[in-house]
Amino acid sequence: MNFDYEFGNQYYNYYYPTGIESTKYTIMAPMQSQNTQPGMEYLMNPRPIFDNPNYKGSGKLKDKVAIITGGDSGLGRACAVAYAKEGAKIVIPYYDEHIDANETKNYIEKLGGECILLSGDITDKNFCHKIVEETIKKFGKIDILVNNAGVQYQQDELNSISDEQFDWTMKVNVYGMFYLTKEVLPYLKGGSSIINLTSVTTFYGDPQLIDYVTTKGAIVGFTRALARNLALKNIRVNAIAPGFFWTPLQPACWVKEKIPSLGASSAMARGAMPYELASTFVFLASSDSSYMTGQVIHNNGGQIMG
Repeated sequence: MNFDYEFGNQYYNYYYPTGIESTKYTIMAPMQSQNTQPGMEYLMNPRPIFDNPNYKGSGKLKDKVAIITGGDSGLGRACAVAYAKEGAKIVIPYYDEHIDANETKNYIEKLGGECILLSGDITDKNFCHKIVEETIKKFGKIDILVNNAGVQYQQDELNSISDEQFDWTMKVNVYGMFYLTKEVLPYLKGGSSIINLTSVTTFYGDPQLIDYVTTKGAIVGFTRALARNLALKNIRVNAIAPGFFWTPLQPACWVKEKIPSLGASSAMARGAMPYELASTFVFLASSDSSYMTGQVIHNNGGQIMG
């Protein structure tokens, strides 16, 4: 794979690994990397755009209470801000990204919203219990759960994935979602919504993300089975499969040379900023999607179709 770019220009030549196909793509960011997972947004260059100033809330989530794991940054931050604009009260469980989390909380409060932060590890059942306990103590109810938190690691071969990496990826991406959903369920009522984050990589099988793709495939199955299980209670369960969005997960996962080409293989030949997913989060949480459950919404610039 070869690519030429100079950060600041609009289009760049990108050559696929086959050496046969080529296209022009819009670069999202220059080469960079981070050595911690799931990454820090405040260290990114450029900073992700998480709020569309032209997006005006209309009370679609007025007085709703939403728990958004990993809402401190990336897609979770875009979701939290959009929900706040729509009138929801926000609870953000996050790992250890304290600077990012406080930036998000301050931004929501400047919008006139309410937000509480809870730092901990969602692979710990006790922390998941605490999340729900603190939410009920503060707001008295739960209406929306967004299982967004996750980690991903680039490895070229299956034999390069250590047992420790596989175990951690499974625990964060699947066990954490399982534990927290179990804790939240007793408090959900008819009209409530659960939104799980899978990935476009599940649908084409990224060869360098084998363990990550495995977890995201499990999330699709979990979503569909739980949706049928809860349908007659009018609790909807859906998933979003994002393409390449400029979030901390990207520089924390990929080698720095990969960063400029993120999203190049999509039909739109670009990656996306987190705000471009915000309205999808709102749609699935609101009554606008009242007859939708067990579905996977694909926001990927045409990378996967059908």
